[in-house]
Amino acid sequence: MNPNINRLLVTVLCAASASGMRLLPTGHATYAGPQAQQATGTSTASRRIGAIKTINGTVVTLTPDSGPDLNVTLQATTRILRIAPGEKDLKNATPITLQDLQVGDRILVAGKASDDNLSLAASTLVVMKRSDLDARHQQDLQDWQKRGVDGLAKAVDPAAGTLTISVRSKDVIIHSSTTTVIRRYAPDSVKFDDAKASSLQQIHPGDQVRARGDRSADGSELAAEEIVSGLFPGIAGTVDSVDASSSTLSVHDLLSKKTVVIKVTPDSQLRHLPPEMALMIATRLKGAAAGAAPGAASGSVTNGQTAPPASPPGGTGTGGNGGASGRPGGTPDVQRLLSRAPAAALTDLHKGDAVIILSTEGTAGVGTVITLVSGVEPLLQAAPSASSAALLSPWNMSAPSGDVGGP
Repeated sequence: MNPNINRLLVTVLCAASASGMRLLPTGHATYAGPQAQQATGTSTASRRIGAIKTINGTVVTLTPDSGPDLNVTLQATTRILRIAPGEKDLKNATPITLQDLQVGDRILVAGKASDDNLSLAASTLVVMKRSDLDARHQQDLQDWQKRGVDGLAKAVDPAAGTLTISVRSKDVIIHSSTTTVIRRYAPDSVKFDDAKASSLQQIHPGDQVRARGDRSADGSELAAEEIVSGLFPGIAGTVDSVDASSSTLSVHDLLSKKTVVIKVTPDSQLRHLPPEMALMIATRLKGAAAGAAPGAASGSVTNGQTAPPASPPGGTGTGGNGGASGRPGGTPDVQRLLSRAPAAALTDLHKGDAVIILSTEGTAGVGTVITLVSGVEPLLQAAPSASSAALLSPWNMSAPSGDVGGP
């Protein structure tokens, strides 16, 4: 879950406690006085954040962000408050009842935990309704699509607070400020919600960058409200070995001439191209290469890394699934074609199989497969010198989720 939601829930609850305010069952705020403030300051009340799993009478089962499920008992004196995404304190909170809670709602609960920490008697419960979060999610996705830009990092100037990215062979200068939210994808995740707080100093040439904010009239500059970056290597090569027991495979990368080890997880997408589909894509690749000027291919390689797609969050741009079958001067929309390819499993791969992989940066030299496609021998033959760039560039990372406060 987006850490901004966690911070917001904690902020509003702590703010109410620190100010000495308490909310009566009617929802009216009253001042609790110095003694209450002192008691609050020394309270050992536990706080837990997570999503409602089940509701059984007055007991709510909470699935926290980490750790085992927690049984939360709501008492007659428990304050249940609903806040809207984006609210920074409780002044606009609405008192609700137990009957208003639903499975999937995001909550922060405070109260006295049991000795085994598996149950908690709630004194306060602050809730963001799942329906509110879904609505905000859609609003923010639309805003990313409208005001967002993404491309490949070319230059970073932390002193000036600027970042230059390449978007469809054009440079865009991104300006950051002290209020800009900057995040970076986790090394082993492409989920936007897993992105961690970062800085411009952590962005390097070749990284994929997404940003949203107000653009200049000519589109060459953007004043960023949010920036997220990450490194996603592309690999084109042949399988050396498969270890189903550890869910890993070794691949000889044709670009780097090295053998790399990649993990496969339940979130990894594995596809196999039937021969007729592979030949069709290869034919289109040959046609695109013949019609493009030298060096104008849409998926250039910088520092050995594949240029990512220049499409809006959500994959709705020209590089996404909804794009046309090809792009002027570039490669055909391989992503759209790949979405029709049959799913595959790790056990379907064998030594010598040709594969194309998009992976995470990984830790300790081992990345995680985002997407792997086998049956690509005709594609590698069609674009032997730039196969990784030509074929991986249309693929999209996890897009901004649109949760409150940013990605």
